[in-house]
Amino acid sequence: MTEAKNVLGEPLELCCTSPMTGYYRDGLCTTGSGDVGVHVVCAQVTAEFLTYTKAQGNDLSTPMPAYGFPGLKPGDRWCLCASRWKEALDDGVAPPVVLASTHAAALKHVTLEELKQHGIEGNKE
Repeated sequence: MTEAKNVLGEPLELCCTSPMTGYYRDGLCTTGSGDVGVHVVCAQVTAEFLTYTKAQGNDLSTPMPAYGFPGLKPGDRWCLCASRWKEALDDGVAPPVVLASTHAAALKHVTLEELKQHGIEGNKE
């Protein structure tokens, strides 16, 4: 198996471990055949985005202990569905993105330029 690459063509870096994110809950925005939502965009969520995604039917701010989900607060990093990030971009509420932690599969949904316009530095666990 080859090492996952980020949108910059480099090895994929950790997105966040507190809260533990990623489709596989390993802190990485990797994807696989079971990941229908393509959870590959490492974003630092904002209050505006959390309100937006809740209105779209995906409440990321309310804890769901039965699923081990703590609920997100502004400033948390999370592996978002690439299509949801694109929707938020189109609606003017896209949260910042950690490019080094965003999987190359995101480029099937958004352009590198769009991601770079919202890029921030990594190094947050």
